[in-house]
Amino acid sequence: MQRRWCILLVALCSFQVTAAEPAASWKYSPDELRPFWRSTVMHGESVLFVKESDDAPPTASLLMTPTKILSVCSSSGEITYAEGQDYLWTPGTSQITLPPGSRIACKIPQDLRRPAGSQRHRLTHRDGNGEILFGASHEYHDMQTAITYEFRPDEWSGPEPVFAGVQLRRTIKKLSEKRPLTIALLGDSISTGCNASGWAGAAPLQPPYQDLLVLNLEAAYGAEVTLNNFAVGGTDTAWGLRNIEKVVAAAPDLVLLAFGMNDAGGRPAADYQANTRAMIDAVRKAHPDTEFILIATMLGNEDWTHLKRELFPQYRDALAEPCGPGIALADMTSLWQELLRHKKDRDLTGNGVNHPNDFGHRLYAQVLSALLIQEK
Repeated sequence: MQRRWCILLVALCSFQVTAAEPAASWKYSPDELRPFWRSTVMHGESVLFVKESDDAPPTASLLMTPTKILSVCSSSGEITYAEGQDYLWTPGTSQITLPPGSRIACKIPQDLRRPAGSQRHRLTHRDGNGEILFGASHEYHDMQTAITYEFRPDEWSGPEPVFAGVQLRRTIKKLSEKRPLTIALLGDSISTGCNASGWAGAAPLQPPYQDLLVLNLEAAYGAEVTLNNFAVGGTDTAWGLRNIEKVVAAAPDLVLLAFGMNDAGGRPAADYQANTRAMIDAVRKAHPDTEFILIATMLGNEDWTHLKRELFPQYRDALAEPCGPGIALADMTSLWQELLRHKKDRDLTGNGVNHPNDFGHRLYAQVLSALLIQEK
């Protein structure tokens, strides 16, 4: 059963797209990558409007309660929508509704399902009613809407990753002195960039989180940052341990280990931790001064029968244990748990199952940036 599960995930996460590339429109903006909990503006938060019943308007919820909505756009950025005509918002609420005649993309619940056995991958819904709609490329991106708004600075009560200057002393010193920094990334399909619009060849062509991080570090410090990305779709910590020599050979200053989504088919947290510790030990045996960021993954869709979602917080706790001098935790798991208290998985997903969309990739970059860039 474990082998069958792994084969499914390799196929699911390594699917390559061949969409024609549109004209580039994405531009680096430090404001968009500033951790939102340090800001009063939420940039491009993604929502997917769903009409749940015939007598209810299509609705979606935002993470915060806006004090002012600055823009509502298609995820591509090519269409800007008009309040009153395309969307309705009542001040003091976090809910957006669509009036009749709105140009904004809207779906019904059945649009996000497919009949059993009708897709390339079997993604059985937990309620037994067909399969979760799989988006191999930019399908969910095209259905989602991006909303930028102002909010009160004291509203966020969720986790706030902080600067890891003590744990990552050597990395921060190199960056601060504008010396070249080499990063090695080992992980699964999320870390290959899956379902970022740039990966899918769709406007606005936003890069995935690891490239956003490099751009942010270079802008913040003026240092040259080189990323060696060894991530492969469908992989887990066991694969990472078997392939850790690729990281060793790169002689990195900083290693990002980003597994968990594919381990969550059933690997116990103790084994997940043991594999992670073994990867750290293998790198440190050759390069004792190398530092690490352990990324506790986002959550996958709880409606997918193959996913054991209760493992994600166990994996996060397992990664937290070895943290200390030279090792820091990037806790996407806790952040994602808080997001899902306010929003739906469909608002955040890139493929319907286990990848982030553009907004999610920016959140990854924001969490990592919070660890590596001190707030001024």
